[in-house]
Order: sequence, then C-alpha cells, then structure tokens
Amino acid sequence: MALLVCAVVIYLACELFVNAVEWLGVRLKMGTIAIGTVLAAIGTALPESVVTLVAVTMGKSVHSKDIGVGAAMGGPLALATIAYGVSGYMLLSKKRGPNPLKGVDLAQLPKDQKWFLSIFIFKVALGLVAFTFKPWLGLLFFAAYVAYFIKEMRADSEKHSDMDLEPLKLQPKRAVPSGLAVAVQTIGALIVIFISSQLFVGQLEWVGPKLGLSATVTALLLSPVATELPEIMNAIIWIRQGKVSLALANISGAMMIQATVPSGLGILFTPWKFDGPLILSGVVTIVSILYLLLLFRIKKFEPYRLSAAGVFYGIFAVGLILMN
Repeated sequence: MALLVCAVVIYLACELFVNAVEWLGVRLKMGTIAIGTVLAAIGTALPESVVTLVAVTMGKSVHSKDIGVGAAMGGPLALATIAYGVSGYMLLSKKRGPNPLKGVDLAQLPKDQKWFLSIFIFKVALGLVAFTFKPWLGLLFFAAYVAYFIKEMRADSEKHSDMDLEPLKLQPKRAVPSGLAVAVQTIGALIVIFISSQLFVGQLEWVGPKLGLSATVTALLLSPVATELPEIMNAIIWIRQGKVSLALANISGAMMIQATVPSGLGILFTPWKFDGPLILSGVVTIVSILYLLLLFRIKKFEPYRLSAAGVFYGIFAVGLILMN
C-alpha cells in the first residue's frame, strides 16, 4: 500500500513540476529541447546525484559505497530501457495514426545518445581495470557534462512558446505567472519528489528481502526503478499532453547526467571495480542504446519498436537473478 501511495504522490508532484518547469524555461528564454535535456533533467536527476554523493563520501561501510556505484550504473540502465519502453507504450496508447512520432523533431535525440554511449563505454571500461591515478579521471566526467550543457544551450535556438502552456497551478487565473510563484512551485515539487522517491526506495529495500532477493539484486534491479520514477512520470505526462519532444529530451538529458555526475563521484571516492552484476548492467545498457541508434539509422524509430526497449530490462532482471 505504501508503495502505491508513494507512486501516486510522485506522479502528482511531477504534474506540478512539468507545469512549473516549462514556465521557468519561458522566463529564462530557453529552447524547448533545452528545457527537457537540461532544466527538467537537472531537476529530476539532482536527488539521485545527492544520494550517490552521500553514499560514496559519507557512507561508513563498503556496502554504502557499493550502493553509490550501483546507483551510478542502475540509473542509466533504467532510463535506457524502462523509460524509453514506457514512452513507446504511451505513444501507442494515443492512437493518433500509424506513427504518432511523425512530425516530431527527433534530430537531437540520436546525437545525445551517441554522446551518452561514448561516455558510458568509457566508464564501464574503467570499472574493469585498476591503476593508481584512476580516481582523478572522475573529474573528466564533470567536464563532459559541462561540455554537454554548453552544447545543448547553444544548439536549441528556438525559444519555448507559452502559447500552449497550461496556467501555473499556483496562479491558475494569471495568464503569465510571477517569477516567485514559478520558483516556489518548481522547488516545492522537487522537494516532494525527492522525499517520496526516498520513501519509495526504502519500501523496495524492505520488500526485496521479503521476496527472497539479495541486497545486490535489490540495489540494481528495484532501486533504480524508484530513483528514475520522476523521469518516467515526466515522460508519461508530457506524452499525454502531446509534447513528445520534451518527454524524450528529458530522458536523454537525464541519461547524460546519470552517465557523468554520479559516475564522476563514484570514480573519485570508490575503487570503481565492477563485479558480474555491474558488468551485466553495463552491457545491457549499451545494447539497449545501440538498438535505439539502429532504429534511427534504418529509419524505423516507431512507437512499438521503442516500447521494445523495455524488454532489455527484463533480460537484465533474468540474468541478474541467475547470477545470484
């Protein structure tokens, strides 16, 4: 019951967040794609990054550091599989013709995925080797995100329009909300998302042993689903509103943050040495992204094929359970 309550609260908070973040993007004169890849992604990925920071820097046991590394690997896995799979399913449910993606600007998406893939492969490779100065390479991941941030802000020149925006929930009677109201709703929604997500993770960590799952399986299999739930909820809400570009941009932007910031922290403060389950999570994530890039290359990026990305998470789940 508690899991269901947390999920509902996260969804409602995400409704407030996506409503506020679009108005925030308008006030900051940001482009539509940049609102998804940068503004919304930073907001929803910040709680997970803070959790990783606390785990790897303040954790008093090896288990705490393992949780931090698991979060850095599990987050991108959940986004590359479940988030895209759910997005494909939502597009199919809209029933707007043979391909609801027709007419949607997707030019930026494969470019973002190529950025992610190159960085992700590098971080997985670092988990397979050991050498003295490896921790310092964590700084490269922060630099990579800064470069991505600058690229996104420069590339998206078309400003987000407020013509089709719903009124701000805090000021429903005002055509243009005040900056203070936008900030209060954005920050307030993020706080609720953060607290609810942590409660959701706590419930999963309690449920895992009850189901006979080991700590490793719970950390890699169930926890990432909870921590990435805000991004998944955002995608559901934006696709329901017909804003597919924002939905997919939010996922790809969150993936870039998950591939860089938590990874940089993990490499700096842990041995960053992968075991079987971590290697498996890395391989499945890479395969899922290669699948998406293949769809773009053969021009078959369609909802039902996108929904198939969720199958890769099922493959990972089976493999992880067999390993344990």
